[in-house]
Amino acid sequence: MNADPLLTILGVFLVLFLFVVGASRRGKHWGLWSWGEGNAAHIGRLGELETAAATRRQLSSSDYTAMNDITITTRRGTTQIDHVIVSRYGVFVVETKNMNGWIFGTEDARQWTKLNRGHKLRFQNPLQQNASHIKALSNAARIPPDKMHSVIVFQGDCSLKTQMPPNVLTGGHISYVKSKSVVVFTDDEVKRIVATIQTVMLPQTDEVREQHVAHLKQRFGSTTTCGQCGSPLVIRTTRTGRNAGKKFLGCSQYPSCRYIRALN
Repeated sequence: MNADPLLTILGVFLVLFLFVVGASRRGKHWGLWSWGEGNAAHIGRLGELETAAATRRQLSSSDYTAMNDITITTRRGTTQIDHVIVSRYGVFVVETKNMNGWIFGTEDARQWTKLNRGHKLRFQNPLQQNASHIKALSNAARIPPDKMHSVIVFQGDCSLKTQMPPNVLTGGHISYVKSKSVVVFTDDEVKRIVATIQTVMLPQTDEVREQHVAHLKQRFGSTTTCGQCGSPLVIRTTRTGRNAGKKFLGCSQYPSCRYIRALN
């Protein structure tokens, strides 16, 4: 093995080690997370680092510009994007999930499900989550949305148990990125997009990350405003099934927005 690949591997392991130790200390010192929240944040971040490392190793920097952990301001607060890859072939917006187990979901479902050793976890549909990222980045950096590609990458020991579109992957996102070979931007347009993103993105600091997490908790904890589109929530009643008659909060813009939450 020559020196360059060895240094790259050692560098990735060093970054992972420093992040885990540092994040653990920050969580304990500042009381930012409960143990469960902190653990989930660490696992998710490790998956993002793995995706970023694969991008750096396997995509030529002369053709692709990769940026990671991008937080931008929106009309409703902030949004955080795991990875953005800018090229002449379009702008790839990548959402990483680090999970073990079986993954079930459909394109139009509000939530997907992870099943691991009998334990079930529901999580936001990453396709819908990434669609909001693309919209926010398109508005902030003036990028035509039809020249942007959504990519969902599942890291970890997981498998997709339902039919998924080709942009939902268990690793191997590089081949999907390289499959897009139609040139849609000039070199000058690529430079402009990169420069604009660098201008509109917020500093990559702990303070910005904490503010973003606080915003998400406030947004999705609201009992009056839809956490997905910002419209008013209304009380609805389940009509069929084992929960028939049970009341819940749903978005007033249904069926265009299917956001729901429990009625506390």
